Amino acid sequence: MTAINDYITNDYAALDSLQNVADAQDFFLKVPFSNFPVLQEGIYIGCIAADDVETFDMDKPLSDYRYVLEGFFARKSMMWLDVLEVFAKNHTNIVPVLDDENNHYLGYYELEDIIKFFHETPFLKEQGGIIVVQKGLNDYAMSQIAQIVESNNAKMLGAFISDVVGDQVEITVKIAIGPMNDIIQTFRRYNYTIVSEHHDDMFLNNLKERSEYLDRFLNI
Repeated sequence: MTAINDYITNDYAALDSLQNVADAQDFFLKVPFSNFPVLQEGIYIGCIAADDVETFDMDKPLSDYRYVLEGFFARKSMMWLDVLEVFAKNHTNIVPVLDDENNHYLGYYELEDIIKFFHETPFLKEQGGIIVVQKGLNDYAMSQIAQIVESNNAKMLGAFISDVVGDQVEITVKIAIGPMNDIIQTFRRYNYTIVSEHHDDMFLNNLKERSEYLDRFLNI
């Protein structure tokens, strides 16, 4: 599989702090980026937002607006999930990349490329079933979730926290083909709520059959 570092690009040179705002305005008219890195004497000093540039004095250098630059970035050694988190936290479609040793600017990641990388991971690419479970924020454990899956002779392709509401956390689990109903019932025995719907969920099927029987009985 391609390494995430292979997606670092320099298709467009970073903006220089000595360039005029007008240059940055022209740049953002040509590209669909929400932000773009700015360098000062070759050193990354932050990202400037396309929306902000529209309001600046065209004749002034970008260095006059250093106070509005956003300092987010990714390290070259970062795992792809951490990089994706940087994109999400900063509501951006571009993230500058710095090396690990000297903070040298290496280029940038584009969100479209990172999503493409995500699609190539086994979590999405491999066949399997998805179960979404819910439990208290202080009560769940990823190690326990893995144990529940593996104790039913199945393999976990991946899991991540997909939602947090109050003190409840939702975990999305992808499982290689295995006894899904057995896994679901084991989760319930460990006090996990099953959020996703499953055709082979015997517990819900039995409840449905009993409900239908009761309806017929009451309508006699």
